[in-house]
This record gives sequence, C-alpha cells and structure tokens, in this order.
Amino acid sequence: MLWRFPYIGGMDRPAPDAAKLLEAWMEWERGDTPPGRVMSNLKTGGLRDLLEQLADASEPVVAVAGGVEMPSAEAWTPIV
Repeated sequence: MLWRFPYIGGMDRPAPDAAKLLEAWMEWERGDTPPGRVMSNLKTGGLRDLLEQLADASEPVVAVAGGVEMPSAEAWTPIV
C-alpha cells in the first residue's frame, strides 16, 4: 500500500541572510567549496529573494567603490 499525504502547501522560507550568502561566496573565492556546492548554498540561502528585493527597491541601489559613494545611473550626467 502506498501512503499518500495531503499537500499542505509550500514551506515558509526564512528571510535571506546577506552575511551567510557572503560567507558562501567567500568560501568559493578561497577555493574551500566547489562551484556547484556554492550555487546550491546561494540558492537555498535566499539569493534570489535578496536580489528580487533589491530590484524592487523604490530607490536605486548606489554602488560603493573603495568607500566612495558613486552616483546612481539616473543621477549621472556625462560631461562632454
């Protein structure tokens, strides 16, 4: 006899933890973890949710290079 359980719905996913995602990435950069495992860790760690939150943000994300805040693409005007 095959036991079947009723579908209860999807599991609740915890909010993405940026520190854990960064640690998974750094493990790959150090060569401690193979790329396939890193991708798995990033996916289960909520990278997609984090990226969707950033993409949906009302304000453009400002890049920081070397501690210097760079203007967003909308605010930047080329000087010719």
